[in-house]
Amino acid sequence: MTADVLTPLLPGVPLLLGLIGLLLRPDHKASRALGTGGAALALLITVVLLIVVDEPIEVTHRWVTFGDLPVTLGFSLGPAALYVAVAVAVVALCVQVYSVAYLHDDSRYAPYAAQVSLFTGAMLLVVSANDLILLLLGWEIMGVCSYLLIGHDRRLPEAPAAAVKAFLVTRVGDVGFLLGIAWLGVWAGSFRISDILAHGGVPTVALLLILAGVAGKSAQFPLHTWLPDAMAGPTPISALIHAATMVAAGVYVVFRLFPLFAQSPAALAVLGVMASITLLLGALSATAQDDLKRVLAWSTVSQIGYMTGALAVGSPAAALFHLLTHAAFKALLFLAAGAVIHAVGSNLMSRMGGLREHMPVTFWCFVAGLGALAGVPPLAGFWSKENVLVAAAHATEGDGPAPAWVGWVVWVAALAGVAITAWYATRLLLYTFFGHARSRTDEWHAGFSDAHYEGAPGAPHEPPALMRWPVLLLAVPAVLLGLAAFLPGFRSALELEPPHLSVSIVLPLVLLVLGAGSAWWLWHTGPGVDPAQALGRSRPLFAAGFHLDKVQNLLVVRPVRAFAGAVRLVDEKVVDAAVEGAGTSTTRLGTALAAAHRAALPRAAVAVFTGALLLGVVAAIYGAAS
Repeated sequence: MTADVLTPLLPGVPLLLGLIGLLLRPDHKASRALGTGGAALALLITVVLLIVVDEPIEVTHRWVTFGDLPVTLGFSLGPAALYVAVAVAVVALCVQVYSVAYLHDDSRYAPYAAQVSLFTGAMLLVVSANDLILLLLGWEIMGVCSYLLIGHDRRLPEAPAAAVKAFLVTRVGDVGFLLGIAWLGVWAGSFRISDILAHGGVPTVALLLILAGVAGKSAQFPLHTWLPDAMAGPTPISALIHAATMVAAGVYVVFRLFPLFAQSPAALAVLGVMASITLLLGALSATAQDDLKRVLAWSTVSQIGYMTGALAVGSPAAALFHLLTHAAFKALLFLAAGAVIHAVGSNLMSRMGGLREHMPVTFWCFVAGLGALAGVPPLAGFWSKENVLVAAAHATEGDGPAPAWVGWVVWVAALAGVAITAWYATRLLLYTFFGHARSRTDEWHAGFSDAHYEGAPGAPHEPPALMRWPVLLLAVPAVLLGLAAFLPGFRSALELEPPHLSVSIVLPLVLLVLGAGSAWWLWHTGPGVDPAQALGRSRPLFAAGFHLDKVQNLLVVRPVRAFAGAVRLVDEKVVDAAVEGAGTSTTRLGTALAAAHRAALPRAAVAVFTGALLLGVVAAIYGAAS
């Protein structure tokens, strides 16, 4: 009974408090309590469910009917979903507390906090939904909230454009997602996920349409281009989007529907290729960025590639494990990056340096986060990434649901990603925290900075307590969460394989040392010089994300705009002209007839007689001819 009540409340509480927050004045103080309270209650509900529930929970109420297809308010929470819900709630709570200090002078804090609550509730709805229509509702609410939150700071010229780009690019994928859901619902005769999974056979086209939505929401090639630009949003929002909500949603949906994907080698092959390209594309692009947040953004693109790669090779457990560890260390890195930006007043690493002495707590948190990101043992990312690599290596034998070549592609890309990740993580740490502090100038504020540093010039400093404690809290799972793989209860919840501390980990560790060591050697040979200079002519290409924005603009945006212009021209010059011409002719004819109707009697009589005479002549000619 307790579980039946609490399950709908899990997404319902933050959604309700978010809606209430939207009704407050923009500067209302109660918004802080509402935002923090919503995340805290969601975390409390999740913890209670984890304690009191032994079996998967399922709650279903009939909602509406589309023809013969019922739509239900259906919720389902198993142990794996509850662990994801814990990650969402913890990160959301940290973001809400952190934002109180980070955006303390924001005159529009109330809508910000309310939108974060709605965002959190929407992700929890995706996690707990047992009906695809309900899941789609949470999916779309996240899209709207991301648009509002990325464009929150209206003082930044980049923010509105980034918000529109994120909204439009993800909408492209959502068109396929919607069609895929409709296809699955009609095919199975129900939108309930449990009914769909129990239905025999699988329509591959529907799964490919679902993958289009996953590519958009989870920033996978070729719909990944919105995520780096979304850094124009406040840094806490970046932590929420990258760690626990939007980009994780696509991975979770494939995890939830994986029994269907496991029956379709073609869909897994598409997912594997998409994941491998994304993994390398994101990692290489991260090597050349000067903006601290954009390094982390491209890193997220790459790490999500690890998760979708694990799904492609048939290991949803490894994907979900990496999702959980990534949520911890990526939220840690973004919030720690916010502390650096708050202290320095710029996002650009070329204007940092030497921060280790002034910000020791933030430095060590960065060490933990970057170590977990790179896969340094025994930090969290090492164990989850090791699971992905082992799953890909096993898939090369062709024993899983995916073709063997998919396993090879994912495995090689993941190994290369280990070295590249270690390289850019080491570069970020050295370039930001070591070397000489670069002096502040009047141009220090160049670049978009969402933490407006208004203090007098001076030494950088640690953030205030409300920003420091969430960072320290997130450092704990970033370091220790990987060890949960040794807990039988955690492994059985995720259906995770035991850790493989065998010879198979040697090659990833060698690549890790090579990547980190080469970045350190470049820094050591030229102290204070950005190691990215070693990229040479490749650097602008990597920094621009392989110019895929320009490619999309050339292949998609321009043709679509040209087609739209041609359609508008046809509409204006042909359709509108025909309609307006018919109206004008009719008006003129009516005017002429009205004038004739108002003629004087003698002229009217002459006209009538003339007409009668002409008709008579025509009739006579016709009669003679016939």
